[in-house]
Amino acid sequence: MAKLKNKHLTVIGWREWVALPELGIEAIKVKVDSGARSSSLHAFDVQTFDRDGSQWVRFKVHPLQRSQEKKIVVEAEILEFRSVKSSSGIAKMRPVIMAEIEFLGERWPVELTLASRDNMGFRMLLGREAFRGRFLVDAGKSYYGGRPKRKKIMKQATLKKKSKKIDF
Repeated sequence: MAKLKNKHLTVIGWREWVALPELGIEAIKVKVDSGARSSSLHAFDVQTFDRDGSQWVRFKVHPLQRSQEKKIVVEAEILEFRSVKSSSGIAKMRPVIMAEIEFLGERWPVELTLASRDNMGFRMLLGREAFRGRFLVDAGKSYYGGRPKRKKIMKQATLKKKSKKIDF
């Protein structure tokens, strides 16, 4: 039996609820995927533009799984465009942004590729680069971090379109 070197790491489940406060997302269910290198956020109506000599992206997010009622409009500076292979093996160039994730009382920056995840089970995928050295994943359990109160989810679902500008 291999010795566990990272005894100090917190255990999390294969799916969890996190927040992306800078993007105006109070709660989004993520699939924690150690098989995926990068993290991905559901985005649609993606438009790139220039601002002050930098490339930016404006996009909309449906943060709630199986719902298209709530839309959040986000603007963020593009770090780069990256070739990412989907689960079907097809590589596409995707814009990459940086956003802070909040989970279990911690906040840290995470690179997020933007992709349409309407047909996927989760609106966000948390890849191993986002939690390496921070958490251990229990593939048989979910929601170690708890679940948001139903009231918080419903409030998020009933909010009107929200616009949030992000400066990094």
